[in-house]
Parts: sequence; structure tokens; C-alpha cells
Amino acid sequence: MNIDRIVFAFAGSMILISVLLAWLVSPPWMLLAAFVGLNLLQSAFTGFCPLAMVLRKLGLPAGCAFR
Repeated sequence: MNIDRIVFAFAGSMILISVLLAWLVSPPWMLLAAFVGLNLLQSAFTGFCPLAMVLRKLGLPAGCAFR
């Protein structure tokens, strides 16, 4: 797996987990989904993604989005 796919899978998982927690525990968990969504949006324009930087330092291959 390359960095792009890992970032997308991680973001999707975090959003699904936050929606589930908002439904089962407390609505403020939706803030986590909003944070992840905003991070994805800003990374689309700036190319800056903290998770991609960590994965790159771990030696994983970059995809076309995070070169």
C-alpha cells in the first residue's frame, strides 16, 4: 500500500468511528469527523498532511497525491 491509500483509509475510518461514537455516545464526537474532513480539504490544496509525513519517514512509498 502506498501513502495515499493509507491516508484515505485512515481518514475514512476516523470519520466512520466518529459518526458511530456520536450516535452511540455523544453528539460532540461529530467534531472529530469535521476535523478530519477539514484536514483532507486543506491537504487537497496545500499538499500538507501530517500523517503522510509520518508515513514517509517510516519508509512507505508515496503515491501521486503526496510526492
